[in-house]
Amino acid sequence: MFMIRSKALYIFIIFIAVLISGCSEYNKVLKSSDIEYKYNKTMEYYNEGEYYKAYPLIEELIAFYRGTDRAEKLYYIYAYSDYYLEDYLLASHRFDKFVETFPRSDYAKECQYMAAYCQYKMSPNYSLDQDPTRKAIDKLQLYINDYPKSKRADTCTQLITELETKLEYKRYNAAKQYLKMEDYRAAYTEFDNLLSNFPDTKYREEAYFLIFKAKYKLAVNSIESKKEERIDAALKAYITFVDRFPESKDIVEAEKWYSELQELKRETNVANKS
Repeated sequence: MFMIRSKALYIFIIFIAVLISGCSEYNKVLKSSDIEYKYNKTMEYYNEGEYYKAYPLIEELIAFYRGTDRAEKLYYIYAYSDYYLEDYLLASHRFDKFVETFPRSDYAKECQYMAAYCQYKMSPNYSLDQDPTRKAIDKLQLYINDYPKSKRADTCTQLITELETKLEYKRYNAAKQYLKMEDYRAAYTEFDNLLSNFPDTKYREEAYFLIFKAKYKLAVNSIESKKEERIDAALKAYITFVDRFPESKDIVEAEKWYSELQELKRETNVANKS
């Protein structure tokens, strides 16, 4: 099945469809040399939500009105047209460019927020690369820093929390996957990273338990030359877990593994002395 991936291609196809359908009025607008008429029709199309019609006209008018008062309004609706056509990457760029070009505009604060919000809209599913998510967090935080008293600052805080929760879950899920694949070193390292990056994570108790589990599994399956060192690391992980969560539902299982590790340590010590 053919997928339209480019917004420019999408607009072109719609544009051709409009021409083929015999839209005489739109043809007249496109071919007109009356710039005032084109400007008014552009605003009409935009206000009616016909962004695919407005878009080619906006591009033409921006070049004509560059350096005039109308350029600001045109560039503003240019960015929003990309946004409403769901080209968030280009929209974010255009909103940023608006702020850069018109820093004193009444729309500048709004456009800075929209540039960040478009980045938020591009944040992918947790299983995919999260560079867009981190970029969105940075841009949202920048807006909060620049406009801490803005009514949108609270919204930015909520969006950041949502995005950080996604990053948190990605790390948690990755650690669980490593454990499932029996890559115990990678598993406890990833759980350590989870706790370092998200110290208040809701997975905190489970993470400490699974760090112990991963180190326990690594120890009991270890080669002889590294067994003693890994047993000691697992015993320390057990102590850390029970000190922090003495009432955990996993205490019974943890104590069972702890007893096994102590017995394994005694056996290892005897073997090393032989």
